[in-house]
Amino acid sequence: MSLDVQDRVVAIIAEQAVLDVADVKLDMSLDDLGIDSLGLVESIFAIEEAFDISVPFNANEPEKNEFDISSVQAIVAAVEGLLARKVA
Repeated sequence: MSLDVQDRVVAIIAEQAVLDVADVKLDMSLDDLGIDSLGLVESIFAIEEAFDISVPFNANEPEKNEFDISSVQAIVAAVEGLLARKVA
C-alpha cells in the first residue's frame, strides 16, 4: 500500500467527515465517520479529481459496485487498483 495514496485518501475522507486526519482509522467504515450518501458521493468526486481516475460507482446501488467502500482501507486498496490499471 502506497503511503502517498493512503495519506491522500485519508485526507479526502477526513475533510468530508469534518474530522482531523488523525481521527480517521483504516478499519473505520464511512458510517463510523459520519459520512452520509451525499458525503460519499462528494468523497468519490474528490478522489477522482485528486488521482485523475474514474471510479466505477453507482450511488443508488453501492452494494453492486466494483469499488469497495466497506472501510477506509478498502477505499485505499480500490484507488490503488484503479491507479495500477491506469498505468498498465
